[in-house]
Amino acid sequence: MQVLEHVTPQHSVDVKLDLNGHSLRIEDVRDIARNHRPIELHPDAIARINKCRDLLERKIKAREIMYGVNTGIGELSEVVLTPEQAEKFQRYLLYSHAAGCGEACSKEDVRAGMLSRLNTHCWGHSGIRLEIVQTQVEMLNRGVTPVVCQKGSVGACGDLSPMAQMAITLMGEGEVFYKGRRLPAKEGMAEAGIPTVAFRERDGLATINGSDLITGMGCLELCDAERWIRTQEVALAMTLEALNANMKAYDHRIHLVRGYPGAQECAENVRRLTEGSELLNRPGKKVQDAYSLRSSPQVIGAARDACKWIRQMLETELNHAADNPIFFPDEDLVLTGANFQGTPMALALELLGMSLTTVAALSERRLNRLMNPHLSAGLPAFLTKGAGMFSGLMLSQYTAGALVCENRVLSHPAATGSIPAAADQEDFVSMGMTTAIKTRQIIENSWYVLAIELMAAAQAFDLRAPIKPSPATEAAYQAIRKHVSKLEEDRPLHDDINKLASLAKAGEILEAAEAIVGTLK
Repeated sequence: MQVLEHVTPQHSVDVKLDLNGHSLRIEDVRDIARNHRPIELHPDAIARINKCRDLLERKIKAREIMYGVNTGIGELSEVVLTPEQAEKFQRYLLYSHAAGCGEACSKEDVRAGMLSRLNTHCWGHSGIRLEIVQTQVEMLNRGVTPVVCQKGSVGACGDLSPMAQMAITLMGEGEVFYKGRRLPAKEGMAEAGIPTVAFRERDGLATINGSDLITGMGCLELCDAERWIRTQEVALAMTLEALNANMKAYDHRIHLVRGYPGAQECAENVRRLTEGSELLNRPGKKVQDAYSLRSSPQVIGAARDACKWIRQMLETELNHAADNPIFFPDEDLVLTGANFQGTPMALALELLGMSLTTVAALSERRLNRLMNPHLSAGLPAFLTKGAGMFSGLMLSQYTAGALVCENRVLSHPAATGSIPAAADQEDFVSMGMTTAIKTRQIIENSWYVLAIELMAAAQAFDLRAPIKPSPATEAAYQAIRKHVSKLEEDRPLHDDINKLASLAKAGEILEAAEAIVGTLK
């Protein structure tokens, strides 16, 4: 399936963002990864990085044994390296770990992963040299993006395979994307005017020892999911109007007494979107609608509340020290642990995929009610006036059903699927990268399901004319009709669905509605 192109609404992305390790937001990751907002290291972060490196240098000179500095890694952590070996070890470490396979990750995912790792270093607990950090800052600012294979991370000890592919480009090895081309890293770095580096003790492991590609991908996925949910509420409002729904189910008091914030937000958004609708003032309302109409605030609201927790997990990971070992300069202390473990992000992204799968299934059920003449409050079968000769939008519901089925398969958790690694030294892993990859596909599928409901709701508006929808849903309808015309007689629908999915993903339909009612919660 094609991946829809991201067209992110533009914000103020020209002002440099200070990386300090503590205040990076999901939206910052989006602006830097997609819109190339420039970054710089905060002076306090520079001081912390240098202070931590000074501690490491003292311990190296004292021949203190430290994991991954002068020992092997994983099952080989008991092997102590000579000073000569320790200096060369970081390069070999990166070579051995760059063992992924498959298609290249998107540039925006790689940039998001690089940014996540840089913010970890700003805490000053990694022991990395400032030169390494500054080189990656320059790569982000000048648009030099490592070529990274998508498959290979098990999401513990960090995203080792893809992060190692990122890291070797700093030495001028591997490949990069630069100015629309894929070329050897040495050439790309030279063209961009970025000197390559030589890794010393600890530098290589510090560059790869976190689940940062999962985190970066997760941040972008959450941005898209939150926009999808708000656009889903626009589609919901249109369908409610087309089916003359009983809006008592959206009364604020119903949702207030149960107490879930997400349901209250969804119901409020729908009330704003449907305000002034003539379609909802028709006679013939049911005493109680089907669940797909009546319980949408509870279902979409649950997804909204899930997104709040997912945001908390991702922003916690972004703004703390994910590494091993961890150096504490003020206490002259080195501790080994497992702060690279990807389970926090894996569980968060599993929930994100499950949430969107659930809401997309609800969308498909509303779509079915628009199509089915026994359920559509007087609309013609499959939203065509020539049913029999024409099949109308019948087959688009098949497509939505297929996508929902695929999402259900993809919602099977990867995070429960640990396979031990490193001769059982790393005997439990998160499989968070698999989660991130399949969650991305769930989101892509869900844009198409949403597009099909929007297409059907717009067709229903045409069939209900001249009775008018609300001003907000009328604006959404007009945005749809700029790109997809009314179905007067059967035509191939694949272009319409693809256009509408791209339109929704770009935010045009949501922005049209919000131009009338203001930004949705």
